[in-house]
Amino acid sequence: MHSGLVNPIDLAADGRQAGHLAIPYSVDRSPYYQIRIPILRLKNGAGPSLLLMAGNHGDEYEGELQLGRLMRLLDVSKIRGAVTILPMANLPAVMAAKRCSPFDGGNLNRAFPGDPAGTPTARLAHFLEHTLFPAHDAVLDLHSGGTSMVHLACTLIERQADSARFERSVALMRAMGAAHAFIADNGPAAPTSMGAAGRAGTIGLSGEFGGGGTVTPESMAFTAAAIDRLLMALGIADAPVLSREALPPPPALQLLSLSRHSQGIYADRRGWFEPTVPLGARVAAGDLAGRYHDLERLEQPEEELRFAEGGIVISHRLHTDSQAGDCLIQVAEPISG
Repeated sequence: MHSGLVNPIDLAADGRQAGHLAIPYSVDRSPYYQIRIPILRLKNGAGPSLLLMAGNHGDEYEGELQLGRLMRLLDVSKIRGAVTILPMANLPAVMAAKRCSPFDGGNLNRAFPGDPAGTPTARLAHFLEHTLFPAHDAVLDLHSGGTSMVHLACTLIERQADSARFERSVALMRAMGAAHAFIADNGPAAPTSMGAAGRAGTIGLSGEFGGGGTVTPESMAFTAAAIDRLLMALGIADAPVLSREALPPPPALQLLSLSRHSQGIYADRRGWFEPTVPLGARVAAGDLAGRYHDLERLEQPEEELRFAEGGIVISHRLHTDSQAGDCLIQVAEPISG
């Protein structure tokens, strides 16, 4: 087989199944090479089903590490229903420590609904949207700011036309225990995993669980707690699996909106960015967001960058050296309801 994707997992079978999704991809060093993506399926009778995936972008590590740990810890006899785990969905990107696949340049989270005869990234996106997502009641796709951004920890769902599914999505998002969350409005044709989940008729859950191309004790604990809370909220598990300490009551949830270009500040030339406010800070329009330095013209004073809108600072660029077009900092609008 020279195209498509080979799936060794029988989604109807009980028990523990471990294997690899295989995507044939001929390369110079190996004409019959396969991209082999680890997958684990645990099923114990009838009940809810959850797909957990990470590595959609290869440089976002909290989900990759925690789902790898969950594969080792989760006991099929201790669950009800089914759990499928894809810890490194975009495997080439993970192994290259890059956001996108080095094989085809594919950004998996912009590749849905995919193409069964396309590039490896397009084939994987097609399999996820048309085969794997529809076989589950809920999908959790774990993200972070990646190598170039730091991000306020938050969860995320897409708005759904199906009111019952949307209400269930909101309830599960709240159950994950984050202090901040987004309801995105990218529309039914969105090329993201959350858009794909909506088209597949399942509940799509996501979020930003860290950033900076690294992990911290706080980001790992937040990720572990969110996964554990979701497993228990769905009725798949009775107790935490990943969390090393008892889970505290979830904090009050603040909903956020990020929908306008004016909520971000973007570089218009090469420069060196110095943020002046921390993540989570509440700011007003006109407040100082950062300073932009020019190390090629040291006689020039740094430029003060100010927010066009107020709200909560949710992300900023990690790398100081910046190019025209880079997003330097973003502020989200708190919303109620």
